[in-house]
Amino acid sequence: MTGFWVPLLLSLKVAGWATFFATILGVSIAYGLSRWRSPLCNFIDSVLTLPMVLPPTVIGYYLLVLIGRRGVIGEWLGQFGIKLVFTWQGAVVAATVVAFPMVLKAARAAFEDVDARLINASKILGVANAATFFRVTLPLAMRGITAGILLAFARALGEFGATLMVAGNLPGRTQTLSIAIYAAVQAGNDQLALMLVSITSITCVVVLWSASYLAPAHTRRQGAR
Repeated sequence: MTGFWVPLLLSLKVAGWATFFATILGVSIAYGLSRWRSPLCNFIDSVLTLPMVLPPTVIGYYLLVLIGRRGVIGEWLGQFGIKLVFTWQGAVVAATVVAFPMVLKAARAAFEDVDARLINASKILGVANAATFFRVTLPLAMRGITAGILLAFARALGEFGATLMVAGNLPGRTQTLSIAIYAAVQAGNDQLALMLVSITSITCVVVLWSASYLAPAHTRRQGAR
C-alpha cells in the first residue's frame, strides 16, 4: 500500500500546489508582458523561460543557493523556523519553478491573441481596466491559459532532478512518483516501477490530449499542416 499510494498522493499534492502558484505568477506576468512595449520585454521573457531548457540539476543548484539552509532566502526563513530543503514544501518550490514557463508562454500567447478592438470598445463604454480584464480579456484568453495550466500540471507531476536535489528521496515525506520510480528501479522492484510508470504515462497522455484540445483553433490548424 505504502509503495504505491503514498508517492502517488504526494505527487498529486505537490503538482496541485505547484500548478496553483505557477498559474498565479504565470498569468500575472504574462499579462504584464503582453501589454508592455519595450525592447526588454523579450529578454525578460527569455530569462523567465530558462527553466524549460536548463538541466534539472542546474535548477536544483540555483534553488539550493536561494532556499538552502545557508541560502540567501533560506537563511532568512530559518530565523522564523521555516525550512524548505528536504520537505514536501521544497518539492512544491522546485515543481513550481519548472512548471511556471508552461503557464507563462501559453498565457502570454493567449493574451496577445485577444482582439484589441474588443478591449478598446470596453474602455470606450466606460468599463474600468480591472473590469475589462476580468470580463473581456481573461475570458477570451482562458482557453489558451487552461491549456498552459494542464501542461504545467503534467510538468510538475513528472519533475525529478530539481526535486531530488531540493527535497531529497525520503519515503513517505518527499518521495514523489518520479523519484519512487527511480528508487524502485535501483532496488530491482520492476513490478512497482512498471506500475508507477504506467500511472504517470497515462496521466500525462490524458493531460496532453486535453491541452491540445483546449489550444486555440489556429494553433491546432498550424500543427495539422
